[in-house]
Amino acid sequence: MSTPLSRPSYAAVLRVPHARRTFSAALVGRLSYGTVSLALMLSVTRSTGSYAVAGLVMALFGATSVFLSPYRASLVDRHGPRRALLPMALLYAALLCVLAAACRPGTPEALLAVTAGLAGACTPPLGPTMRAVWAELLPDRLLLQRAYSVDGVAEELLFVSGPLLVGGIVAVASPVVGVVLSAALVAAGTLAFVTSPATAALRPAGQAKSDGPAPGRGGPGQGRALLQPVVVAAGVGVSVSAVDLLVVAFAGERGLGDGTVAWVLAALSVGSAVGGLVNGAVAWSSPTRARLPFFAAGVGLCLAAAGLAPGLGTLVLAVMCAGLFVAPALTTAYLIADESVAPGFRVRAGAWCNTAVNAGMSAGAAVVGLLVERLPLPVCFAVSGAVAAAAALVPGYRRGSARPAAGAKGAAQSSSVSSELPESSASSES
Repeated sequence: MSTPLSRPSYAAVLRVPHARRTFSAALVGRLSYGTVSLALMLSVTRSTGSYAVAGLVMALFGATSVFLSPYRASLVDRHGPRRALLPMALLYAALLCVLAAACRPGTPEALLAVTAGLAGACTPPLGPTMRAVWAELLPDRLLLQRAYSVDGVAEELLFVSGPLLVGGIVAVASPVVGVVLSAALVAAGTLAFVTSPATAALRPAGQAKSDGPAPGRGGPGQGRALLQPVVVAAGVGVSVSAVDLLVVAFAGERGLGDGTVAWVLAALSVGSAVGGLVNGAVAWSSPTRARLPFFAAGVGLCLAAAGLAPGLGTLVLAVMCAGLFVAPALTTAYLIADESVAPGFRVRAGAWCNTAVNAGMSAGAAVVGLLVERLPLPVCFAVSGAVAAAAALVPGYRRGSARPAAGAKGAAQSSSVSSELPESSASSES
């Protein structure tokens, strides 16, 4: 279903038949993930009057959502988006509505916790499925690189605009309205997504065309090929999640006030968005497995340098520089995951990277909370950056190969780029 294009660009990605409709529908559904956390936390806190209960509810909601993600993705691979994704989304939306109704004084805390856990377990993997659809629509690797970059930047903006939308809602209504809105968004977005003609291109594993091993059975070397992108995604997740608390501690030490924290975190998001767009626009001459260590190391080194910042201005600059490598690292990890597996395994491969990022962020937030009370702040920054830098040392393997992919040992050479976009990128990306 792709269109031959001689000059791949971001506009060309959206000109592919059905791409705009499919992507827009997926973004509507994914906006729910940007609104639900804050809306649910506020709803539970107001109804119970307990931060401890709210923390427990959110922990169960997040844990089942993150750690069952590969299993839910396997259902999409096995049965196709229309048969697996829509029932999942409708059940998730229904459970959110039950939670919204239950968020009132007198509701047993156990009921809230169990319902939240069940809702999280049904979270539809719209992000991994959309990336699998991109891979099906765009066999040209340069065009796919641009699609993944647009996808990553748009997702980041959703997680910025989602809480702002909830903030507007709670200013005029109860936060349970935000929970109901989240349910409506995921139901409507998923329905529009699975009924798009482009989604039909993503066939179940048993019907997928493949010249490789049987889809869904892993195939020789698929697990090893996924090791590098999954570990790097987890390492970047750990490092990035540590920034929130470290910036709060930095501001507290210098008496800068909480308002400065928002500016620093905004700089991280801006840097990530710019880095993602630039990365997608470059026609790299080096393979993805050589670029990934370079991006991961960039995140780590910039965060370590941020710990040496003498003031707010230099901290903002250092954090923004770290952000320049975040989206490229994650986008490249998703690209490697896609090319490492047979077509019938794509949603699962993307979900493993997604799970790694989210699990890394949860672990990073927990660990840095312990470290910041025991170690000097510059050391904490260095430790958080070292996690991403260490992940850069994981060798990359191609599917079916027992040896590291060419270029995986030398991250330095990955900074070279070609000056023009080739007409076909099938051989330019490994």
